[in-house]
Amino acid sequence: MGLPDKLHRRRTLRSAADLVEAGILSPDRAADADAAAGTLPIAVTPELLDLMTPGDAADPIARQFIPSSAELQAAPEDLPDPIGDDARSPLKGLVHRYPDRVLLKPLLVCPVYCRFCFRRDAVGPDGGALTPAEVDATLAYIAAHPAIWEVVLSGGDPLMLGTARLAALLQRIAAIPHVAVVRIHTRIPIADPSRVTPALVAALRTGLATYVAIHCNHPRELGEPQRQAITRLADAGIPLLGQSVLLKGVNDDVATLEALMRALVRNRIKPYYLHQPDLVPGTAHLRPSVAEGQRLMAALRGRLSGIAQPTYVLDIPGGHGKVPIGPNYIDLEAGLVSDPDGVARPYDGS
Repeated sequence: MGLPDKLHRRRTLRSAADLVEAGILSPDRAADADAAAGTLPIAVTPELLDLMTPGDAADPIARQFIPSSAELQAAPEDLPDPIGDDARSPLKGLVHRYPDRVLLKPLLVCPVYCRFCFRRDAVGPDGGALTPAEVDATLAYIAAHPAIWEVVLSGGDPLMLGTARLAALLQRIAAIPHVAVVRIHTRIPIADPSRVTPALVAALRTGLATYVAIHCNHPRELGEPQRQAITRLADAGIPLLGQSVLLKGVNDDVATLEALMRALVRNRIKPYYLHQPDLVPGTAHLRPSVAEGQRLMAALRGRLSGIAQPTYVLDIPGGHGKVPIGPNYIDLEAGLVSDPDGVARPYDGS
């Protein structure tokens, strides 16, 4: 994998012209990519370019980040705010959907821009960060709601904050007596692993139970630089969770999903969620059906250890939260239960 040395630019590529020059995008697709970039900016890091096959439009890594004309096509089921963040946002940068936890978005910048992103109308290089006054307001809100037990940092990518700024934010969260857990959702170990420095790892150690949820959709995303970054986190004793999105042409076959979950566990990442894609405008070409996802999850059950099984979830449109939507392995009315190989066996309900 990877690019010819003469084309390999050690910088983030941010235009269709950059992608053409790098050999990742064919010239005849450049105009379409430019048009799609009007709905979500382009950002592809060198580390991800290293994982792509030049000239392969079906490459599962490239498919996640390279703009496509399909993004300009709306589907009837698409929703402008697919998970209902806006209706449950009492303050800028804060979402309070569940009684015991809040989502804090300190900035809306990412190292790369996933074409299926459910915040694609908000994130981008100009997304910026919360001002000090806005951060103060979110922390005051958390402090004033003693039922809040967990703070989830998302965005954007919270690890795009400067290390000192991130450390200060985490320390302030840790000082709120009723907060016991902080969870950080990030693509950084995959997209920009050199950012996972000893100083960053030290900043994450606040005394709270701190979890890092790493977004990874294909086993090839776990190259050597990525594995080294993950090792630095795991060796520091930080529990790691894996979040993946089920995507057409990326991981919607049982062999790829099995390899992905095994690779996560091998790197000390517990598979946590496998997300059904949200109803984001312009992303229908990347969405398998729920029935397809359920079939894949049923096939995984007999192939993978329990520690490698994610929960297949749907974020119910309208802001109602995530629910498991995995296959039903038992039919009490028919008196049947599916064994690990998917074969229905008699079961009397006792």
